[in-house]
Amino acid sequence: MGEKRAFALRIQAETLKELERWAQEEFRSVNGQIEFILSDALRKRKKPKATAPDGGEASDKVDEPGV
Repeated sequence: MGEKRAFALRIQAETLKELERWAQEEFRSVNGQIEFILSDALRKRKKPKATAPDGGEASDKVDEPGV
């Protein structure tokens, strides 16, 4: 595991409240939760793209209603 570095993060108050709730549910600190979310996103980003049955690229995106 690499060296850890500190940096300031500006975040909306409501977003922070939600992160605090989520971290508490998963028995992590807010910092630990942010690291977990970022690591997960980076890991998913590095995955090779899947091929759809028609030979095109498969999408991981979920359609959102009203978008």
